[in-house]
Amino acid sequence: MKKPIAAQQARSRESLMKLLNAAAEILQEDGLEGATIPRISARAGLSPGAIYRRFPDKDALLQTVVLTIMKNNDAAMSGLLTAEKAAGSTLETALKEMLQQTVTGYRQYSRLMSAVVQYFRSHPDLAFKKKVDVIETRTFMRLVLYMLHFRKEIRHPDPERALAFAYSVAGHSLREILMMESMTDVWAPLLPKSDEELVEELSAMIMAYLQGPGPKHGSVPARLRSSFFEGIPMGTIVPPKR
Repeated sequence: MKKPIAAQQARSRESLMKLLNAAAEILQEDGLEGATIPRISARAGLSPGAIYRRFPDKDALLQTVVLTIMKNNDAAMSGLLTAEKAAGSTLETALKEMLQQTVTGYRQYSRLMSAVVQYFRSHPDLAFKKKVDVIETRTFMRLVLYMLHFRKEIRHPDPERALAFAYSVAGHSLREILMMESMTDVWAPLLPKSDEELVEELSAMIMAYLQGPGPKHGSVPARLRSSFFEGIPMGTIVPPKR
């Protein structure tokens, strides 16, 4: 007698999640170099053949891992950044919370996210890179839209652009400082001494920018702003769900 289709599908989903989780764990522990099919299959409790029946090669598996991480992160952000949450906060408090969550995520999953960034930057498949960019941009704009709840506290003449620019600078700075290991001992004395100090300094810089008079130039054309904001509902780095 054939097994019920629903049960087969449930087991298939469970097997896939075990596989994606195992790959993410190996990436966190040993980076891209350690993410071999034998190690991933052993961690997932599957045979290498079972992986190759689902994915044609390791690259296809890693693409799915990366996209799953990005989608989970976006879903988590959507559930976290709500109007209700904003109602009980202020611009400075919300800013510090977002920066602290980013710092915590990078610290907790530093090797995993470093591997993801390395894999993305070196990958030749432009279609894959576009998929990642679309998800990451959507997540990024969720942050901007959330912070626009505090528009009245922002003096910059173009709050949308100011928030997008501030978060872009902060995000790239945190990524390089905390995750990419690009800061040598020569630079160390010039940087904040702790994560807490890093969050305080970055938030102070961004608050001064947002609450200052702003530069004397035109705002972003509406046709460009809509391409970022249209279709993004209001609503950490998260590994694949278990």
